[in-house]
Amino acid sequence: MAVTPLDQLGREAIAKKGWFVAHRFLLARRVVQLAILGLFMLGPIAGFTILKGNLSSSLFAETIPMTDPLLFLQMLAGGFFGVASSAVVGAGLVFVFYLVIGGRVFCSWVCPVNIVTDTAHWLRRRLAIKSKSKISPDTRYWMLGLVLVLGFMTGTLAYEMINPVSMLHRGLIFGFGFGWAVVLAVFLYDLFIAEHGWCGHLCPMGAFYNLLGHAALIRVRTPRRELCDDCMECYEVCPEKQVLPAALKGAKEGLPAVVLSSDCTNCGRCVDICGVNVFEFGLRFNGAEKISVAKQAGSGK
Repeated sequence: MAVTPLDQLGREAIAKKGWFVAHRFLLARRVVQLAILGLFMLGPIAGFTILKGNLSSSLFAETIPMTDPLLFLQMLAGGFFGVASSAVVGAGLVFVFYLVIGGRVFCSWVCPVNIVTDTAHWLRRRLAIKSKSKISPDTRYWMLGLVLVLGFMTGTLAYEMINPVSMLHRGLIFGFGFGWAVVLAVFLYDLFIAEHGWCGHLCPMGAFYNLLGHAALIRVRTPRRELCDDCMECYEVCPEKQVLPAALKGAKEGLPAVVLSSDCTNCGRCVDICGVNVFEFGLRFNGAEKISVAKQAGSGK
């Protein structure tokens, strides 16, 4: 197995595909993340409103409501049964959207904290920081349950007071207070304690969208997996590398050439960095695929 040295990471892809194509999904994600932020900021800065509110609750074009489904669940847990019909409709629209395209697309394409944690990961690699956390990735599901229990016990949206996603997004638009400390804590945790620690181990929003993405239609596929030369570059850049083995090496077990695990964030970095074009985006199913998510997920452990 010829593992690519860190200082040569991505060079083959750049040489064969060109720099832009070898970074196209990374660039697209940043454009989308910054564009969403920009649309929210148009109102406060320019007085021209396209998106009003924030990632927790917003209104598109003064007409279409959008509500974070996890926030809606917190409302129900906290006893806010008289929520506006627009919040119900908004949560439903967002729920269906991510149910179709993949829940953790939110994590890699929308969430502003992704820029913070990706920066921490980049710096961690450059500084060769090797420390590892013993916290299980399943901890995020316990965190999700704790968020709802906390709402039930307090009758408030208690988690939103410390939610890094909400605090960062609101802070960038309306100004920071204590939010800087929370975002800095996430950055330092990912940098020094756990690789992809917040998003992959602790974030309750990530846990919720992970659960939502089990049946998503848009998936990373490996139609040319026989070309894989075991360079391991996709493993180096993937934030949830446990999703890769089944799709890459599962031919002998009859596993389909598609990443079915809902842990996958559809970030596209594996597509970008592969010099032999093993990966591509596509639909979940074709006529030859008759395998359960559980079987593939189990083989990837």
